[in-house]
Amino acid sequence: MVNFSVSEHVARMKGSSTLLAAQAATELRAQGVDVIDLSVGEPDFDTPQFIKDYAVEGLSKGLTKYTATAGLADFRSAIGEFYAHQFDAELAVSEIAAACGGKQALFNAACCLLDPGDDVLIPKPFWVTFPEIVTFCRANSIFIETEDSDFILTADQVADSITDKTKLLIINSPNNPTGRVVPADEMRRIVEVCADRNVYVLTDECYLFFAYPPSRPFSLACLPPDLRRYVCVAGSFSKTYAMTGWRAGYTIANEDWTKAMVKLQSHSATHPTSFVQYACARALRDTEATLAAVRSMTAEYERRRNWLIPALNEISGFRCAMPEGAFYAFVDVREMLGNEFRTSADVANKLLSEAHIVVTDGEGFGADGFLRISYATSLDNLNRAVNAMKELFGTN
Repeated sequence: MVNFSVSEHVARMKGSSTLLAAQAATELRAQGVDVIDLSVGEPDFDTPQFIKDYAVEGLSKGLTKYTATAGLADFRSAIGEFYAHQFDAELAVSEIAAACGGKQALFNAACCLLDPGDDVLIPKPFWVTFPEIVTFCRANSIFIETEDSDFILTADQVADSITDKTKLLIINSPNNPTGRVVPADEMRRIVEVCADRNVYVLTDECYLFFAYPPSRPFSLACLPPDLRRYVCVAGSFSKTYAMTGWRAGYTIANEDWTKAMVKLQSHSATHPTSFVQYACARALRDTEATLAAVRSMTAEYERRRNWLIPALNEISGFRCAMPEGAFYAFVDVREMLGNEFRTSADVANKLLSEAHIVVTDGEGFGADGFLRISYATSLDNLNRAVNAMKELFGTN
């Protein structure tokens, strides 16, 4: 028997805890168990029909061949026009490149910037993939604690964390897993601090439009050129447009960074699917229909949030702040730890084994003692889950 030796780059990485939780739900369903899955970071809405129609249109036009690695010129132009319309951003097509989803966009950006031994600042709690990308690049994850600022990163926290070895800050707002939103003026100050110290910023904007009033969508792509040259925006169609399976994303970065990412991608995925790029470009130019669909989904997530957070706070041992964006509740269960539960994973396992409710343990996000609960599911499912939790743990 041959012993397969995994490369050190991959061996040092951890598997995705969010995908493992989703896998647990799938396995239980296969056994005939009635599962309430509150782990998935995926919209429960179908892709808007007009976007699907555009994909069919692209197929009918014969868009089934390779495109340029950077993406169709029309795809890149449409992104630039959309950001100009929404955020008054002045982008050159040469600063925009297609990617196979937001995750590849992040991976491309980090791999083209980081060298072994570089330090990367990552605010806690973090999306599980951020430190694993850093690990793959043989760089070092330096975590910034944000609980004292209610899980909202501040420029002062960034300034206090930068050293001579710091190369990059990775930021995500609206945040996964907390749902917190960094105010626009604070985001700008964070970039100013980084630019002053020659530190780059990689911003994951996959939840960009899921910001509930009075918060407003804000993109670092709208910063002036002297600041934006330090920034790479990783964008995605997955969450905002309910297109997770389409694998369409993009980067917005300075021309040199973009050229490097295109070179890297030319040796990996090459480019996103051609007719998907066509559909995305058409959707972005169909601005009224696209934004109407986004507003409809955002309003429904807000309705669910407004019901769910007070309901969770009625459960014994649960404490949950009101998120300003995304579609996650980040529940503090540290009051429950002690005798029966040693970690938040124990709480999650009890929910799974006794109530068949799947949630994601906070440890994978760098926050043991917390649970991430997705409300990208129906109010009926949320109501069933909360009632089961109250029966299991009691009420305040």
